[in-house]
Amino acid sequence: MRRFALPLMAGILASEAAFAADIPESWAPQAPASVVTLSNWYLRGDLGYGWFRADRAISSPGFANPTANDLGRGFIGGAGIGYKSHWLRADTTIDYTGINYSGTIATPGDATAKVSALTALANGYLDLGSWYGLTPYVGAGAGVSQVKTSDYTSAVAPPFAPGLSNTQWKFAWALMSGAAINVLPNVAVDVGYRYLNLGDVATASDAAGAMTLKNLAAHEVRVGVRWSFDNVRIP
Repeated sequence: MRRFALPLMAGILASEAAFAADIPESWAPQAPASVVTLSNWYLRGDLGYGWFRADRAISSPGFANPTANDLGRGFIGGAGIGYKSHWLRADTTIDYTGINYSGTIATPGDATAKVSALTALANGYLDLGSWYGLTPYVGAGAGVSQVKTSDYTSAVAPPFAPGLSNTQWKFAWALMSGAAINVLPNVAVDVGYRYLNLGDVATASDAAGAMTLKNLAAHEVRVGVRWSFDNVRIP
């Protein structure tokens, strides 16, 4: 019996090896493709409306200081990219806004200027829990702003040429609060408040009659959309 069993087993093994060698490559088990999941990263876009103010306006020596300073209101638009980890978030944003200044020296509105700001901030946020999809948060940011003043004129300071302009880089900082609600699994609508401070802004550098807006700042109401890369896979 053993004389027949051993040759039979050897034949079976040899036939299985030959069959395996003949299996088409497409039938062979394939290793799973590597997949990168872009979780936690998000893009954001924001629109807002800001009420601007300055502590006071100071003219260069020899010129009267404007009073009743009005910086008006302006729309804000911006975008950014960020990263979320549990209840902490961080993002980098760029915003732009433009406003008109009006002040009073002798008569209402006899001092005017245009002011625009392109602001880049690095921001950090703390999400304060989530209830029924609503997530309140607080945050702070710091960065730089390119502030441009143009067309500064004053009817009571004729010795200097009208239409002074100036472009300057200023340290900027912000405080934020608000709440976000998920409208889709990876899309959140963010409604919040931001206080933005741009520091002292001059209408011209080293020019007779130039004016400085002290502690230029804005109170902003903002609505934004955050789109998360969660569940987006790249093979």
